Amino acid sequence: MARISVLGIPHDDNSSFMKGPAEAPPLIRRELQCDAYSMWSETGVDLGLAGRLVDHGDIQFDSASDPWDLIERNVMRAMESGDPLICLGGDHAITHPIMRAVRRRHPNLTILHIDAHPDIYHAYQGNLRSHTSSFARIMEERLAERLIQVGLRTVNDHHRDQFKRFGVEVIEAMSLRENLRLDITTPVYISMDIDGLDPAYAPGVSHREPGGLSTRQVIDLIHTINQPIVAADIVEYNPRCDISNLTAIVAAKLLKEIGGMMVKMTGK
Repeated sequence: MARISVLGIPHDDNSSFMKGPAEAPPLIRRELQCDAYSMWSETGVDLGLAGRLVDHGDIQFDSASDPWDLIERNVMRAMESGDPLICLGGDHAITHPIMRAVRRRHPNLTILHIDAHPDIYHAYQGNLRSHTSSFARIMEERLAERLIQVGLRTVNDHHRDQFKRFGVEVIEAMSLRENLRLDITTPVYISMDIDGLDPAYAPGVSHREPGGLSTRQVIDLIHTINQPIVAADIVEYNPRCDISNLTAIVAAKLLKEIGGMMVKMTGK
């Protein structure tokens, strides 16, 4: 039986505007396990099957350790079994150390990054680890062959310079067509920033940006991936901004659909 690992990364020290995403992992788990919903993915995978989900708990951060080292070590440990991994953030800064660990196991990778923001500033407010700079660090360190960013709607001239520098493939929200299918030929890492969705669907984020994707559009895009999804993150859910747990429910739904595709692509 194919299994999926889950790891909580409750870290938001590099959020530029508002704290809160560090509180997200247990709330996403609560909605995932809630009796109000099915544990089946739309692709026919039962994530509630005994042994299907292997939960590694949450990383415990302390002032004595570099959080980037802790994240990298814990992600490597969670991936030792060879099972695909879904990390629950946390802000988007955590994707950088996650990718350092994932890259050790997967020498060829395409990142599918769904977001309102490119998160590719060289630095923001002087912070090289800012949650708005994670993909600059990832591409500087050549942690992926391709970076495809979908749903962007906050692009400025500095971002455009960075796109050219790193060869980023960008599909802005205003250019998103129905039935989008991406031509991907390597294993995939999905980085799912919840604010990639329109705030009408996911209000529980620190940076609400209207004009975004629907939950249906995101799920449909995930379902088109025809390569192994080896790891993923779901980040930037901020419970302090949520309404009736709506965004936690959406995050849990996306976890099920990503997890279902991970299992489907293993052929088990």
